[in-house]
Amino acid sequence: MNKKVANAAEACKGIEDGMTLMLGGFGLCGIPENSISELVNLNVKELTCISNNAGVDDFGLGLLLQKKQIKKMISSYVGENDEFERQMLSGELEVDLIPQGSLAERCRAGGAGIPAFFTPAGYGTEVAEGKEVREFDGKPHILESALTADFAIVKAWKGDTAGNLVFKGTARNFNPMMAMAGKITIAEVEELVEPGELNPNEIHTPGIFVQRIFQGKGYEKRIEQRTVRQK
Repeated sequence: MNKKVANAAEACKGIEDGMTLMLGGFGLCGIPENSISELVNLNVKELTCISNNAGVDDFGLGLLLQKKQIKKMISSYVGENDEFERQMLSGELEVDLIPQGSLAERCRAGGAGIPAFFTPAGYGTEVAEGKEVREFDGKPHILESALTADFAIVKAWKGDTAGNLVFKGTARNFNPMMAMAGKITIAEVEELVEPGELNPNEIHTPGIFVQRIFQGKGYEKRIEQRTVRQK
Protein backbone atom coordinates (compact mmCIF):
# COMPACT_ATOMS: atom_id res chain seq x y z
CA MET A 1 0.00 0.00 0.00
CA ASN A 2 1.41 3.36 -1.03
CA LYS A 3 1.10 5.80 1.89
CA LYS A 4 3.04 8.65 0.30
CA VAL A 5 1.54 12.13 0.42
CA ALA A 6 2.88 15.19 -1.33
CA ASN A 7 3.92 17.36 1.60
CA ALA A 8 3.30 18.41 5.20
CA ALA A 9 0.09 20.24 4.28
CA GLU A 10 -1.46 17.07 2.88
CA ALA A 11 -0.10 14.96 5.74
CA CYS A 12 -1.63 17.21 8.42
CA LYS A 13 -5.14 17.26 6.96
CA GLY A 14 -7.72 16.49 9.63
CA ILE A 15 -5.82 17.97 12.56
CA GLU A 16 -8.31 20.17 14.39
CA ASP A 17 -8.62 22.33 17.49
CA GLY A 18 -8.61 20.45 20.78
CA MET A 19 -6.84 17.32 19.52
CA THR A 20 -4.08 15.40 21.28
CA LEU A 21 -0.83 15.15 19.33
CA MET A 22 2.32 13.14 19.96
CA LEU A 23 5.45 14.70 18.51
CA GLY A 24 8.65 12.67 18.36
CA GLY A 25 12.19 13.77 18.97
CA PHE A 26 14.70 14.24 21.76
CA GLY A 27 15.68 17.82 22.44
CA LEU A 28 15.85 19.21 18.92
CA CYS A 29 17.08 15.88 17.52
CA GLY A 30 14.64 14.03 15.30
CA ILE A 31 11.77 16.48 15.61
CA PRO A 32 9.23 16.72 12.75
CA GLU A 33 10.25 20.21 11.66
CA ASN A 34 8.11 20.38 8.50
CA SER A 35 4.96 19.17 10.25
CA ILE A 36 5.40 21.58 13.16
CA SER A 37 5.68 24.46 10.69
CA GLU A 38 2.44 23.28 9.07
CA LEU A 39 0.69 23.20 12.46
CA VAL A 40 1.74 26.83 12.91
CA ASN A 41 0.26 27.65 9.49
CA LEU A 42 -2.97 25.81 10.30
CA ASN A 43 -3.30 27.85 13.49
CA VAL A 44 -5.02 24.97 15.31
CA LYS A 45 -5.69 25.81 18.96
CA GLU A 46 -6.28 24.15 22.33
CA LEU A 47 -3.86 21.34 21.54
CA THR A 48 -2.60 18.77 24.02
CA CYS A 49 0.96 17.96 22.98
CA ILE A 50 2.86 14.91 24.18
CA SER A 51 6.58 15.35 23.58
CA ASN A 52 9.79 14.71 25.48
CA ASN A 53 10.42 18.45 25.57
CA ALA A 54 8.96 21.69 24.27
CA GLY A 55 11.63 22.85 21.86
CA VAL A 56 13.26 26.25 22.29
CA ASP A 57 11.70 29.69 22.11
CA ASP A 58 11.98 30.11 18.34
CA PHE A 59 12.09 26.54 17.09
CA GLY A 60 10.23 23.24 17.39
CA LEU A 61 7.19 23.26 19.65
CA GLY A 62 8.32 26.66 20.88
CA LEU A 63 6.75 28.06 17.71
CA LEU A 64 3.34 26.71 18.76
CA LEU A 65 3.80 28.05 22.28
CA GLN A 66 4.55 31.51 20.88
CA LYS A 67 1.16 31.57 19.18
CA LYS A 68 -0.65 30.12 22.23
CA GLN A 69 -1.74 27.06 20.24
CA ILE A 70 -0.97 24.58 23.02
CA LYS A 71 -3.36 24.17 25.95
CA LYS A 72 -1.50 21.36 27.73
CA MET A 73 2.01 19.92 27.54
CA ILE A 74 2.77 16.36 28.63
CA SER A 75 6.55 16.12 28.70
CA SER A 76 9.65 15.39 30.76
CA TYR A 77 12.06 18.26 30.11
CA VAL A 78 11.31 21.89 29.41
CA GLY A 79 14.42 23.72 30.59
CA GLU A 80 15.41 25.34 27.29
CA ASN A 81 12.21 27.29 26.70
CA ASP A 82 11.68 30.63 28.46
CA GLU A 83 8.20 31.10 26.98
CA PHE A 84 7.18 27.67 28.26
CA GLU A 85 8.34 28.66 31.74
CA ARG A 86 6.46 31.94 31.59
CA GLN A 87 3.20 30.34 30.47
CA MET A 88 3.49 27.56 33.05
CA LEU A 89 4.19 29.88 35.99
CA SER A 90 1.42 32.28 34.95
CA GLY A 91 -1.13 29.47 34.69
CA GLU A 92 -1.68 29.99 30.96
CA LEU A 93 -0.40 26.50 30.15
CA GLU A 94 -1.36 23.23 31.81
CA VAL A 95 1.70 21.04 32.32
CA ASP A 96 2.09 17.38 33.23
CA LEU A 97 5.77 16.68 33.92
CA ILE A 98 6.64 12.98 33.77
CA PRO A 99 9.92 11.11 34.41
CA GLN A 100 11.54 10.50 31.06
CA GLY A 101 11.48 6.71 31.25
CA SER A 102 7.85 6.72 32.38
CA LEU A 103 6.90 8.97 29.47
CA ALA A 104 8.57 6.65 26.97
CA GLU A 105 6.92 3.59 28.51
CA ARG A 106 3.48 5.25 28.65
CA CYS A 107 3.74 5.92 24.92
CA ARG A 108 4.97 2.38 24.24
CA ALA A 109 2.15 0.93 26.34
CA GLY A 110 -0.39 2.97 24.39
CA GLY A 111 0.87 1.53 21.13
CA ALA A 112 0.94 -2.01 22.54
CA GLY A 113 -2.62 -1.84 23.85
CA ILE A 114 -1.54 -2.04 27.51
CA PRO A 115 -3.81 0.28 29.52
CA ALA A 116 -1.51 0.86 32.50
CA PHE A 117 1.57 -0.41 34.34
CA PHE A 118 3.31 -0.08 37.70
CA THR A 119 6.66 1.66 38.08
CA PRO A 120 8.75 2.79 41.06
CA ALA A 121 9.74 5.99 39.24
CA GLY A 122 8.15 9.03 40.87
CA TYR A 123 7.02 7.39 44.09
CA GLY A 124 7.20 9.83 47.00
CA THR A 125 7.12 12.88 44.73
CA GLU A 126 4.45 15.09 43.17
CA VAL A 127 4.40 12.65 40.25
CA ALA A 128 2.64 10.09 42.47
CA GLU A 129 -0.15 12.37 43.70
CA GLY A 130 -3.57 10.79 43.17
CA LYS A 131 -2.16 7.57 41.73
CA GLU A 132 -2.63 4.02 42.99
CA VAL A 133 0.33 2.58 44.90
CA ARG A 134 1.18 -1.10 45.22
CA GLU A 135 4.15 -2.87 46.70
CA PHE A 136 6.21 -5.36 44.67
CA ASP A 137 9.14 -7.18 46.27
CA GLY A 138 8.98 -4.78 49.18
CA LYS A 139 9.21 -1.71 46.96
CA PRO A 140 6.33 0.77 46.34
CA HIS A 141 5.24 1.32 42.75
CA ILE A 142 2.77 3.81 41.27
CA LEU A 143 0.22 3.07 38.55
CA GLU A 144 0.82 4.98 35.33
CA SER A 145 -1.72 5.01 32.50
CA ALA A 146 -0.89 4.55 28.83
CA LEU A 147 -0.79 7.51 26.44
CA THR A 148 -2.35 7.64 22.98
CA ALA A 149 -3.05 10.46 20.56
CA ASP A 150 -5.35 11.50 17.74
CA PHE A 151 -2.24 12.03 15.60
CA ALA A 152 1.34 10.90 16.16
CA ILE A 153 3.84 12.94 14.17
CA VAL A 154 7.34 11.51 13.84
CA LYS A 155 10.52 12.19 11.90
CA ALA A 156 12.75 9.45 10.51
CA TRP A 157 16.05 9.40 8.67
CA LYS A 158 14.76 7.13 5.92
CA GLY A 159 11.46 5.52 5.01
CA ASP A 160 9.69 3.81 2.12
CA THR A 161 6.31 4.51 0.57
CA ALA A 162 4.80 1.61 2.53
CA GLY A 163 5.58 3.46 5.76
CA ASN A 164 8.54 1.44 7.01
CA LEU A 165 10.91 3.70 8.97
CA VAL A 166 14.57 3.81 9.95
CA PHE A 167 15.69 6.27 12.64
CA LYS A 168 19.20 7.50 13.29
CA GLY A 169 20.92 7.94 16.65
CA THR A 170 19.07 9.76 19.41
CA ALA A 171 15.98 10.16 17.22
CA ARG A 172 15.12 6.57 18.27
CA ASN A 173 14.42 7.65 21.87
CA PHE A 174 10.76 8.59 21.40
CA ASN A 175 9.86 8.44 17.70
CA PRO A 176 9.38 4.64 17.39
CA MET A 177 7.03 4.24 20.36
CA MET A 178 5.05 7.35 19.48
CA ALA A 179 4.62 6.04 15.94
CA MET A 180 2.74 3.09 17.44
CA ALA A 181 0.43 5.14 19.66
CA GLY A 182 -1.39 7.46 17.28
CA LYS A 183 -4.79 6.79 15.73
CA ILE A 184 -3.19 8.32 12.64
CA THR A 185 0.60 8.41 12.35
CA ILE A 186 2.35 10.90 10.11
CA ALA A 187 5.99 10.28 9.26
CA GLU A 188 8.25 12.81 7.61
CA VAL A 189 11.58 11.49 6.38
CA GLU A 190 14.82 12.86 5.03
CA GLU A 191 14.92 10.24 2.29
CA LEU A 192 11.91 8.41 0.82
CA VAL A 193 12.54 5.22 -1.17
CA GLU A 194 10.51 2.49 -2.82
CA PRO A 195 9.48 -0.72 -0.98
CA GLY A 196 12.26 -3.28 -0.99
CA GLU A 197 15.07 -0.73 -0.87
CA LEU A 198 15.34 -0.82 2.93
CA ASN A 199 17.11 -3.70 4.64
CA PRO A 200 14.32 -5.51 6.55
CA ASN A 201 16.73 -6.14 9.43
CA GLU A 202 17.31 -2.41 9.87
CA ILE A 203 13.67 -1.27 9.99
CA HIS A 204 12.76 0.21 13.38
CA THR A 205 9.05 0.91 12.79
CA PRO A 206 7.01 -1.37 10.49
CA GLY A 207 4.77 0.36 7.98
CA ILE A 208 1.62 -1.06 9.58
CA PHE A 209 1.85 1.72 12.18
CA VAL A 210 2.15 4.55 9.64
CA GLN A 211 -0.75 6.01 7.65
CA ARG A 212 0.92 8.97 5.89
CA ILE A 213 4.53 9.55 4.86
CA PHE A 214 6.31 12.32 2.97
CA GLN A 215 9.81 13.50 2.23
CA GLY A 216 10.62 16.63 4.17
CA LYS A 217 12.92 19.43 3.13
CA GLY A 218 15.04 22.23 4.55
CA TYR A 219 15.88 20.56 7.84
CA GLU A 220 17.80 22.89 10.16
CA LYS A 221 18.70 20.20 12.73
CA ARG A 222 19.53 22.76 15.38
CA ILE A 223 21.51 22.01 18.53
CA GLU A 224 20.06 23.25 21.84
CA GLN A 225 23.38 23.96 23.51
CA ARG A 226 26.62 23.93 21.55
CA THR A 227 29.54 23.71 23.95
CA VAL A 228 33.12 23.66 22.75
CA ARG A 229 36.36 23.83 24.68
CA GLN A 230 38.63 26.81 24.37
CA LYS A 231 41.72 26.44 22.21
